[in-house]
Amino acid sequence: MANLKITRREWLAGTCGLGLGIALSIATKAPSSRSVDMESYPRNADEALARLKNGNRRFMEDKSLHLHEKASWRSQLVESQKPFATVLGCSDSRVPPELVFDVGFGDLFTIRLAGNIIAEDVIGSLQYAVAHLKTPLVVILGHEGCGAVTATVEKILHKTKELEHIEALIQLIKPGLKKLDLKLDHDRLLSAAVEMNVRWSMQRLSTLPEGERALREKRVTLVGGVYELVTGRIRFLE
Repeated sequence: MANLKITRREWLAGTCGLGLGIALSIATKAPSSRSVDMESYPRNADEALARLKNGNRRFMEDKSLHLHEKASWRSQLVESQKPFATVLGCSDSRVPPELVFDVGFGDLFTIRLAGNIIAEDVIGSLQYAVAHLKTPLVVILGHEGCGAVTATVEKILHKTKELEHIEALIQLIKPGLKKLDLKLDHDRLLSAAVEMNVRWSMQRLSTLPEGERALREKRVTLVGGVYELVTGRIRFLE
């Protein structure tokens, strides 16, 4: 058999070529940083609500997927956002919407303030979400043990006095509790007040000119829910 002689230069060229070929092969197979499929996003309010309910179920069962947190997903959100739902929730540190719904960056347009109330600045944020971001679903999310609602109930029962701006907050919640049955025991009273406050925010939003028009034209669906602190469950209101 003939002797096969390979010079050092030829050997280096061959190994470099092989390395380049492997690198190109790997690069071809590697997922692009922008390969996340945003087409899988909910396309309407029903799909959006189903996504939120499924996420909350995972959260309750301690099976959260922590979706849409990686750099490959975040890179798609640099230029724009397209959240599939708007959540108006309380500022309470125990009720972060992205966690209790098991969603991630860019999924929700969240507005948070004590008592999840419809204040003037909140209206502007909601209008932006519906008119410009075109989120098909708006969720008013209250929760058990809400401090703002509790303060309002105490004001009704005992004429308590709060700091100036907390008083202003109470005055926004108070009209929604006019039909609250004050004969209920304390726990049931607060539970009823929380639900009534969610419904009050829903009513206020639906009677605003822009809100009423968006609902009538079926550009948005409005739902309410109450988060249970112990179970992690969100009970959606009928």
